[in-house]
Amino acid sequence: MPKPPVHEVRFGMIKASIWHNQTKNGERFNITVSRIYKNGDRWVESSHFGRDDLLLVSKASDLAHTWICEQQHSEKGRTHE
Repeated sequence: MPKPPVHEVRFGMIKASIWHNQTKNGERFNITVSRIYKNGDRWVESSHFGRDDLLLVSKASDLAHTWICEQQHSEKGRTHE
């Protein structure tokens, strides 16, 4: 079973999922942005966005960036204690 994202930012049906990976060069954060919609009785995700989605994609990405920066800042603070 895949690991869940460490954090999600949602605006309506737009979602930015934040993933944490440990590499040989240290920790890394990545995001995936998706649009959630219902196809019949099933919820699905798409990486395609319409014009009206773009501002929400931008806002979700911006807040994901802020969250990642806060995590990295708090990690640096812990290593200097």
